[in-house]
Amino acid sequence: MLLAAVPMVYADVMYQCVDAQGHKTFSNVRISTPGMKCSPMDLGPATTVPPTRPASSAPSPANFPKVGENDQKARDTDRRRILENELAAEQQNLESAKKELAAQEAVRTGDERNYQRVLDRLEPFKNKVALHERNIEAIQKELDKLR
Repeated sequence: MLLAAVPMVYADVMYQCVDAQGHKTFSNVRISTPGMKCSPMDLGPATTVPPTRPASSAPSPANFPKVGENDQKARDTDRRRILENELAAEQQNLESAKKELAAQEAVRTGDERNYQRVLDRLEPFKNKVALHERNIEAIQKELDKLR
């Protein structure tokens, strides 16, 4: 009775092709090479597997250690403080990285007649700015999860 609830799916035609040496090839397209004999294969109906659901949360055992509400609030407060400190440090790092990039953009050496050399020299500074911006985004997401 369970199979009635699962939708039936039919696969496209598959071909089994055998060449003159007896080598078999399987394909969903009939091969029209001279000396190749192809015959359709009967795949029959295929059933799709329904997606699995996560296991339902069963009650924890009686002897399972639990954290008190006050302890959990203290942990959450500590985590928020740590994340806010990390955010402040990343913002400072971003500002200094932007200043370094601006300083490097202002410098033009004589051997950089080709503009690509300038871009190559500036790339690590731009990457550093992008890294700190991504870190700030990640920390902001973590802080938003706490609220």
